[in-house]
Amino acid sequence: MEATQPKKSLVKKFLALILGFGPGIFAIGYTIGTGSVTSMIVAGSTYGMQLLWVLLLSCIFSGVLMFTYGNYALITGETALYGFKKHLKYGKILAILIIVGIVFGQWNSLMGILGISSNIIYELIAQSYPQLADNKYEVVLGIAILIIAIFYSLMLVGKYTFFEKILVIFVAIMGLSFIISLFFVYPLSTDVIGGLIPSIPDVPGGKMMVAAFVGTTMAAATFLSRPLFVRGKGWTIANLKQQKNDSIIAATLVFIISAAIMAVACGALFHQGNPVTKVLDMANTLEPVAGRFAVSIFFFGTLSAGLSSIFPCLLIAPLLLADYQSGKLDTNSKQFRVVTFIACLVALIVPIFGSNPIQMQILSQVFNVFVLPLVILGIILLVNNKKVMKGYKTGISINIGLFAALFFACVISYNGIIALTEYF
Repeated sequence: MEATQPKKSLVKKFLALILGFGPGIFAIGYTIGTGSVTSMIVAGSTYGMQLLWVLLLSCIFSGVLMFTYGNYALITGETALYGFKKHLKYGKILAILIIVGIVFGQWNSLMGILGISSNIIYELIAQSYPQLADNKYEVVLGIAILIIAIFYSLMLVGKYTFFEKILVIFVAIMGLSFIISLFFVYPLSTDVIGGLIPSIPDVPGGKMMVAAFVGTTMAAATFLSRPLFVRGKGWTIANLKQQKNDSIIAATLVFIISAAIMAVACGALFHQGNPVTKVLDMANTLEPVAGRFAVSIFFFGTLSAGLSSIFPCLLIAPLLLADYQSGKLDTNSKQFRVVTFIACLVALIVPIFGSNPIQMQILSQVFNVFVLPLVILGIILLVNNKKVMKGYKTGISINIGLFAALFFACVISYNGIIALTEYF
């Protein structure tokens, strides 16, 4: 009995560490979903590690923006959209544009996420019951309805800490799955180094992939929702250092997990000339290289990525509305329940029509970049207003990071416009 006690203690310490994550866990949930996994797989298998520099810059700027939005909430006691409306000259219009843009992008993502997740579960079940192939549409739709019904019922619990613990479990499984997969297949070191040199693939779809990368990694919803999650955690101005560390950890984990996905696709498929355009297609091409066990781990991670994104996507509309109205989120209100129910119905559109959700995912990530400059500009104006910030001065390094992020977002938005004109 004495010998087993240290092991139990270590397990408890590990669980305490995992469950000790702060609001950054929602940032990971928003950022890494099936849309992100799809983008990373397509990029890694098609372009190798060429777009690693885009991922790195996006994660650096995401960390700066998470930190800035979190600090604004702790110092002023206000949330972002409420602050825009209250303090900026055209803040009300700006806030409404941001709400419409983000909800449009996130609900489009939600359709694809539910479609891909239900398809993955179907594929896993079909391995043991191949006779289901004759009724694939009905089975996939039934799985989708079951998933969204379970998540809606969990939403009715209406507690921040509950949402956080559920997300921690999914994100931990997702992260470990993708990192373990990297031990089976990995890219050449020259590919990784070359990927840090800025370049855009000069092929059809290259510009769109760059925009999708930024849209999924620098997700505007991540920054706007942070003040509400920070307040939901119960943090105050005394937690400024903790908020900073949480932002750094979240941005770092997003980079590590996303880079791992891209690296697996690059190591297994790029040099073999096997680009993929669908997450589910990767099973057939990855299995000969890594084996069935590695494929199972990778797809378990992909499923966790999808499920971890459903919570934040369902939350985004009521979050932004509450932010705009009063800066306070009431998860027990009628508005919260009605808006999340509408989001659930929207999520079922792709499964009901039996559409391929992959292209919807890529396009929704591209659309996300267009609202990003507004989100960055708004917070720059707020945190540099001494009256609003109650005497706290935003440092030069943070301002440099914010303006660099704004320039980056504007360039990527322009790139996204060109990509969409070429696509349509």
